[in-house]
Amino acid sequence: MKQEIEFRDPVVKRVVNKFVSRSDVGFEKYGITLQDDPSKMFEWLNHLQEELMDAVLYLQKAKETYTNDFMEEAFKASREIIELDDMQMGISLCSCRSSDDEKTD
Repeated sequence: MKQEIEFRDPVVKRVVNKFVSRSDVGFEKYGITLQDDPSKMFEWLNHLQEELMDAVLYLQKAKETYTNDFMEEAFKASREIIELDDMQMGISLCSCRSSDDEKTD
C-alpha cells in the first residue's frame, strides 16, 4: 500500500523517506512489521534503551569531532592573524628604517 504525500518542507520529506527506508530494513531483517511484532513491554523498553545509548555515543563522537574541527580552524586562523601581524610589523619596521636613512642623508 503506497501512499502519496505532498510535502511543503523538503527536510520533513527526507526524514519521512528515512523512516520508510528504516522500516524496510527492519522488515527484511525480522520478517515482521512493527505493528505485528508480539514483543513484550520489557523488550520494547530494552530496545529503546539500547538505541538511546547508541544515540548518546553518536552525539559524543559528533561533539568531539566538531570541537576538534573548531579548535583546528581557530588555531589555523590565529596563526594566519599572527603571520599577517608579523608581515605588517616588518613593513612598519622597513618604512621606519627608510625614513631614518633619509634623515641621515
